[in-house]
Formats: sequence, C-alpha cells, structure tokens
Amino acid sequence: MVFFVTGIIFWGGFNTVMEATNSLEFCISCHEMEDTVYKEYTETVHYSNRSGVRAICSDCHVPKDWVHKIVRKVQASGEIYHKIMGTVSTPEKFEARRLHLANRVWATMKATDSRECRNCHSWEAMSSDAQKSTAKRRHRKALKTGETCIDCHKGIAHKDISKFYDPDAAQE
Repeated sequence: MVFFVTGIIFWGGFNTVMEATNSLEFCISCHEMEDTVYKEYTETVHYSNRSGVRAICSDCHVPKDWVHKIVRKVQASGEIYHKIMGTVSTPEKFEARRLHLANRVWATMKATDSRECRNCHSWEAMSSDAQKSTAKRRHRKALKTGETCIDCHKGIAHKDISKFYDPDAAQE
C-alpha cells in the first residue's frame, strides 16, 4: 500500500512539474526569452488574432504526446547548461546565436513533419475558400509534394531570418 501511495504522489508531482514547465510564465521566466523572442511573439498572429486563439511557447516547441514530450524535456534540460554558462544571457549574445538556434528548431520541425503545428492546424480543417488565392495555390502544391508547414512558415512567430536558413547548420 505504501508503494502504491508513493507511486501516486510521485506521478502526481511529476505531472505537475511537466505541466508547469509547459506554461508561458515558465518559458518567459528567463530574461533571455522575455527580452528577445517573447517580445517578437507578442507581435504575431499566434499571440493576437481575430479568433482569440493564442498559441504559447509549448504549443509550438513541446510535443503533446507523452513519449515525444519526455524526449523534448530531456533535450531541454541541456539548455540549463547554457543558462548557467550565460550563452545567450544578453540580447547581443542571443542574436549572435539566433541563426544556429533557429536552424536547430527548423530542422526538428522538418524531421517531425511539423508535428507541433499540426496540433492546431490540419489540411482537413483548412478552409480554402477563406484563403487568398496565393495561399490556396501554395497549400495545394505543398499537400501534393509532401511539404510540411515549416518549409514555408519559418519566422511565423519570431523574427524572420529564414533567408539565412542552412539545413546543414542544424547539425553543428
């Protein structure tokens, strides 16, 4: 019985921590994020839009399913090292590493077929009637050719530096 109760307490605590680290407040609690990418995000359609739906950091950067979420959380624990070392502790240091960081995120999104985008967006739910002709044409082509969201939508929630994209740089 003691093991059962201990297991429940551990599991409850674990889930509480998992959910707390997915909150917007947690993500921007580091000044590195608050002073850079958060400010950019507040100027995008993912922050404020006509439908009133807001995507937060974890919606785009943390998978919803448990296995992939755990993998991402383990990867994110490596970011603690960079926090301690001050790798991006100033806006200037962040800008110096921005392209490297973006290339890594974009490569991951490409490799996962933009899994996190698809938590909210799906081909089936898109209303082509509500899209401009260019978007409608591009989406039809992407569906046919197997492109994924991030192929066209780099910079959708942060400063657009996509013209500097280098898929090989993500491996560094």
